[in-house]
Amino acid sequence: MLSIKAFLYLSLLFQQPDSDKLLWKEAAEIGLENQGWKETLSPYDRLPKSVEKSVRPPVWSLSRNSAGLACRFITDSSEIHAQWTLTSPNLAMPHMPATGVSGLDLYARDDKGAWKWVANGRPSAVTNKAALATGLPKGKREYLLYLPLYNGVKEVKIGVSKGAMLEKAPPRAAHLIQPIVYYGTSIAQGGCASRPGMVHTNILHRMLDRPVINLGFSGNGTLDPEFVPLFAEIDASVYVLDCLPNLDAKRITERLEPFVIALRKAKPLTPILLVEDRTYTNASILTGVRQKNESNRKAHAEAIQRLKDRGITGLFVQPGEPLMGDDGEATVDSSHPTDLGFMRQA
Repeated sequence: MLSIKAFLYLSLLFQQPDSDKLLWKEAAEIGLENQGWKETLSPYDRLPKSVEKSVRPPVWSLSRNSAGLACRFITDSSEIHAQWTLTSPNLAMPHMPATGVSGLDLYARDDKGAWKWVANGRPSAVTNKAALATGLPKGKREYLLYLPLYNGVKEVKIGVSKGAMLEKAPPRAAHLIQPIVYYGTSIAQGGCASRPGMVHTNILHRMLDRPVINLGFSGNGTLDPEFVPLFAEIDASVYVLDCLPNLDAKRITERLEPFVIALRKAKPLTPILLVEDRTYTNASILTGVRQKNESNRKAHAEAIQRLKDRGITGLFVQPGEPLMGDDGEATVDSSHPTDLGFMRQA
């Protein structure tokens, strides 16, 4: 009789994909979406290698997390597998599961053109291999694979049945090519989505069917001036500045105006969306966090008014009050959204 340990070992063994029967391609070779620059140190970085010494060290380190990056591809395979190697053994955080921090997320476009969730790749080690989906219907279909939010990847390989096609999805229509550039904090980076597809930038990516470049940096979305020339390199449809959770009223007053003035000088016509601080979900009970919301929003509104008084145009404001809803149920810690919170924000 098999021991429980032996039974579990054999069960896991039989669940692993048979690599000899699969065609494997590196996701970066197929093509990545939501990446602002191609001249990166690693194919899965978010900032160009040229700024390694000019941005602050924590920003550079976080830029090597693959938040927001995705591979959009076409296959007629009846099965899709994935193999990925992470850069850090820290698979999860106390308030965010491994599926969001270090996992993969697979979507498929249905017959009506809508993106539908299919499966996720659940990490258990630095190097992982998983059968994401089997028994897929016959015929070509477009898929979207999102990469980890709070870990980096050394490689991501997509596997399909030998003899099946696997190629980059066709370009979007011309009016959907210009990306949204989203600059923000740990929330923008994806804390604390249960899986990569559920951060609001990736939800918007699917809803709008347009690239969304995720430049969220945990604890470091602080309107650093060195980002202005970087943003100017991207032909964006809109710039979103969502940095208030990492700032206090004093730094908002000091940093917002010069950042927007410089960005408007570099990009005279591109809309700029200024996002207010989301309401802490326990602000109705705790006066300290409520006062932080109020002081941040006051400084934000005053800075925007001064910008308008200077003749700066093309500014839009997203109020913070409705972002998380009013039931107090949309975060894990009063600050970082759950999937519900991200859906509400999107």
